Amino acid sequence: MDRTVTVKGLSEKEVLANVVIMPIKMTQTSNDLEALIQKIDYDTNQVIKFLKENGLKDEDITLGAVSIVDKMANEFSNQDFAMRYLASKVINIYSTEVEKIRALNSKLSELSQRGVLFKTDDYDSKIEYIYTKLNEIKPSMIEEATSNARAVAQKFAQDSNSKLGKIKKASQGQFEVASRDKNSDHIKNIRIVSTIEYYLAD
Repeated sequence: MDRTVTVKGLSEKEVLANVVIMPIKMTQTSNDLEALIQKIDYDTNQVIKFLKENGLKDEDITLGAVSIVDKMANEFSNQDFAMRYLASKVINIYSTEVEKIRALNSKLSELSQRGVLFKTDDYDSKIEYIYTKLNEIKPSMIEEATSNARAVAQKFAQDSNSKLGKIKKASQGQFEVASRDKNSDHIKNIRIVSTIEYYLAD
């Protein structure tokens, strides 16, 4: 029966995100539908002005459609609402200038001084950092993971007074990309694990 050893090799790399998507979700309420739309239009103009003052271009900015909810439209609702209508609109920023947008994100509170109400804690209004160059670093990371696996196998062979033979079987795990920690979404940790089975000889 052939003697074999199965080992794993890990490669990890930290990279900076190279794309950022930042939604700004504006909200307004009113009992007057026309006044509500005017408020959202005002907010939209103020946000665009603010973004351009901070160096963004038209191509960085995408305007979403206005969403209006009539709280009284729910036939099962018996509540008395202070404000009948709720309007929301999302302005999306897409940029490869990650540091510029990070700095801009820290200044968003200035919008409230212009009378703009916005949310940053909804699932559809959280800033997102993306790393799009994974294919460029895959080969070197696979090579490192394979080399680390071989080093582990070589050490096992030496410790067991054996010689490391050829590869019997090898498999590659999926590349995992995750934020380094909850406060550093713009820094991504990439990891890959190679699993290799080697023949052993006396």
